[in-house]
Amino acid sequence: MRTQARLGLFLLLTPLVLWLSLLIFIPHVDMFLVSLRERVGVGEYRLSLANYLTFINEPLYLRTFLRTAVMSVIATVITLMIAFPVSYYIAKIARGRTRSALFLLCLVPFWVSELVRTFGWMILLRETGLISNLLQFVGLTDAPVEMLYNDAAIMVGLVYTSMLFMVVPLVTTLESLPDEVIEAGYDLGGSGVAVMREIVIPHAMPGIVSGSIIVFMLSLGNYLTPTMLGGKDSLWFTELIYSQFIVRFNWELGAAFGFLLLGLSSAIVWGMLKLTGQSLEKSMG
Repeated sequence: MRTQARLGLFLLLTPLVLWLSLLIFIPHVDMFLVSLRERVGVGEYRLSLANYLTFINEPLYLRTFLRTAVMSVIATVITLMIAFPVSYYIAKIARGRTRSALFLLCLVPFWVSELVRTFGWMILLRETGLISNLLQFVGLTDAPVEMLYNDAAIMVGLVYTSMLFMVVPLVTTLESLPDEVIEAGYDLGGSGVAVMREIVIPHAMPGIVSGSIIVFMLSLGNYLTPTMLGGKDSLWFTELIYSQFIVRFNWELGAAFGFLLLGLSSAIVWGMLKLTGQSLEKSMG
């Protein structure tokens, strides 16, 4: 029986081990080794930290990463501010078919690819798009307004793309909060703000943190939305990585940028967990 149990455990773990090894661990190790190579001649390389030093010594690269990180944080905050009241209404106020319909409305846009959704926003925000025509129709502007290729358009795309990944963990967490606890808070004289601050938000904190981590990482690593809505001059860090790999064929520097993105984003997430007093196990549990 013990041998059969070990065999069963081995068979269950084999797909996971193969997945982690072949698709995650080995490619990352290989890319890390590539990032340590410095080209010294045609087909000649040496181990060096030159690619990482390039990131530090070149102000454009560092500024682009800081800009990407700051905008990703802002997108995360905006997504949370929009998603929290929506999630609270779905989890604690809506009932029956209304709850299912609202959750379905959050889910429906993700039935199509991100490319199609981004093209949809380009149609809405372009100079001859629906929003520009509506502004002219109501008399707010006299001429067509170009709303594409700026930071505001990028922010709209990032928030829209990430919304579901904030709503789902929040709804899941808030549904586990008994209605009696909220009613007890009101019965003891608490105002709506006090109940939200002292009961609802602390209970929803694991969902807030896990949703924020997911949205932040998705925004930081997003390539399609900043490129299409922000234009070729949007200065997004993933565009630099793409440029080094595909345009300049400088795989060594591109690999270094990829690892810097992974390391720095992990450091930001770790700092956020420490700041909120949460653990990764509790947030993702």
